[in-house]
Formats: sequence, structure tokens, C-alpha cells
Amino acid sequence: MRILYLHQYFVTRGGVGGTRSYEFARFLVGRGHEVTMVTAAGEGAERRVSRRMVDGIGLVEVKAGYSDYVSGTKLSYGRRVGSFAAFAAAATAAAVREERPDVVYATSPPLTMALPALAASRRHRVPLVFEVRDLWPEAPIQMGALRGALPIRLARALERTVYRGAERVVALSPGMRDGVVAAGKDPERVAVIPNASDLDLFSPAVDGVATRERLGLGERFVCSYFGTMGEANDLTQVLEAGRVLAERNENGVVFVLHGDGKRREALAARARELGLRNVVFSEPIPDKRSIAELAAASDACMTIYKDVPVLYTCSPNKLFDTFAAGRPAIVNTPGWQRDLVEDNEAGLYARPGDGAGLADVVLRLRDDPALAEKLGRNARRLAETEFAREKLALKLESVLEAAIRGV
Repeated sequence: MRILYLHQYFVTRGGVGGTRSYEFARFLVGRGHEVTMVTAAGEGAERRVSRRMVDGIGLVEVKAGYSDYVSGTKLSYGRRVGSFAAFAAAATAAAVREERPDVVYATSPPLTMALPALAASRRHRVPLVFEVRDLWPEAPIQMGALRGALPIRLARALERTVYRGAERVVALSPGMRDGVVAAGKDPERVAVIPNASDLDLFSPAVDGVATRERLGLGERFVCSYFGTMGEANDLTQVLEAGRVLAERNENGVVFVLHGDGKRREALAARARELGLRNVVFSEPIPDKRSIAELAAASDACMTIYKDVPVLYTCSPNKLFDTFAAGRPAIVNTPGWQRDLVEDNEAGLYARPGDGAGLADVVLRLRDDPALAEKLGRNARRLAETEFAREKLALKLESVLEAAIRGV
């Protein structure tokens, strides 16, 4: 296959952020397919459009929008929308000029990725496969970021248009699939391909001793969070859990928060205000290996979201990397994440927004090492059997081939 792949935030393992597009594209190249990736150029780009090869993937980088998803979350929503529109325009111009592919594969958010995706599909007269990583516009609507009757109507119209125009839709969770179907897509044309576990980088065999020493964690029970610190990730629940434990004189637990985003400074300021010695903000080192070492240094890893229903459908990389690391997963969203960890005995659930409840869950793991060990062992097994990257990439390959055949 010749695949034209559109993703604004393409990241390799040397960068910060999800590497799903890189890993899937690299896999497809290894299977003998030709992949051209249209993405946003990084800071300092001089040319409007530049080309280079990365591990067999042909990159077409356009100087528009922003390429760093985490940094982008620090912008106001108005500036982000402007950036999305700028990238969509530049990506459209680049995509329609590419050599005719066999299929267009585009991933969102932002939902504006629908514009270059549809344009390229129609210009080249080839099928479109559209990937939904978050339910937009429902997510910004429920988060209060997208307001006003007209903008909401326009966003929903774009959503319906791209679903109708796509031969197939890839959703990253069962909840996202349900949202796509509710918007009018034939359920037979929607495939669920969640994020994959990085079994190479994250492993129970990784040595986390140096990280524990660097962060001054000592022999305490370490519960970590690694990922974006934005509006959707309500880490105030973690600060409240730290406060509750401090009040109980439970000094054997420490929370490590690793990452960057719009809320990091405010969270750090609040932790200082509360005098929390059991909350450590790790420097957001731009290297995924450092995250793997933090997971190895941890006794449990958290996946935390704000208590907003649309966020219950998320498919976060951090959860699947927690599984790969062989660490108990603590999740705070009802729905499929809770079902995953509880049905497979790979972690525990804490109610969203409940700091005391989170503190109780952490203490349960600390005080029952046998339980923590069992949950971690089951987590690694789950990563290997259900979320291995090769298994999921093969499913994507079959979806793309089916779209080309029109079956």
C-alpha cells in the first residue's frame, strides 16, 4: 500500500508525547508499505514545506500550527483554534500535491484534521480512514472550551461530514466507538484499536534505582503520574490525597508528578501552599526513556482525569505503558478503564475527584505487597496479550486494506 498519513503531532521516541503514529508508520514500512506523513514542523523551521526521511517514513513537514501537543495545551483555546486552522490549511495544500496514494489515513484531534483528510481523499479519489483519538467536538464542549450555538453547530457538522466521508473510522476505545456511531456512522465501519503498550521501553526489568535516588524518594511507597498536566487531568485530586495522608501522619507514601502542561505551575504552587512534602514534581525531561525509568521506580502508577463524562472514553498512553511496566494501575474514570483494570486484576479504581478515596487506594496497595505484586504481574500479562503494538498494528493494516478494497 501507498499510505498518505496525516497527523499534526508526529513524535518519535526521542520526543515528548504519544508515539502511536511513529510506531504504526514504522511497522507499516517494515511490512513493505510506503508511508508519507504530513505533520507540523518543529520550532525553528525555515521552509514552508520540508521533506526528510525518518526510519523509512517520508516526512512532509509544514510550517504552520504547532508540533508539540503538550506546549499547545498552554495556549488559550482561541489561539489553539487559530493554530489548528492554520495547520489544516497548510496540510491541505501539501496533501493534495502529494503523489496519489492508495489510502489516506488521518488522525485527530484536532477535528480540523478532517479538512485536509477530506480534501486529499477527494483530490486523489482514494478512500479515507479517519482515526478518532478523542471525541471532538464533544470533549471541548463538555469541558466548556467550545461555547456558543453557532461554533458548536459548525463543529458537529464537520464531525458528521468526516464520518460520512470516511470509508472506515478507527476509534481508540469502546466509548469512542459508541460516540462515532451515535454521530451517524455505520457500526460495521468502525474499528476499535486502542493505544499500544510499549513492551520494549517499559518493562519490570528496567532499573529505577537511579530515579529514586535523584528524586530523593527513599524507601517510601511511590505512586507516580506521567503525562500532560492540563485541564482534562485534574491532579488536584492527587494533591488532596497527599494532604489527607499528611494529616493522618502517613509518611511512607510519596506522589511523583512528571510532565508539563497548562496546570503544572498552578499545581506546584498549590502543593507549596499546602506544605506537601509527599508530592514531588519531577522535571519534565524530554525523553521517553526517563518516563520508563520513573515507572520502574514506582510501586504504582496513576491515570487521572477530571470528572467529565466524555473523558471516561479516553485511551491514554500512560495506562498502557503502566501495564507494560508491570505496575499496578490506579484509574479514576468509570467505564472501560475501570473495567480493564478490575476485570483483569491489573489495578484499582479510585472515584474521580475524591482525594481521600485515592489515599485509601494507595494505602491498600502499600499495606498489601502481595496484592500489589499480583496486580503488577497481571498488568504486564495484559500488555503482552492484548495491547502488544504488533498485534494492534496488524489490525490497522487490515483496516486500511479493507478500505482500499471497499469491503
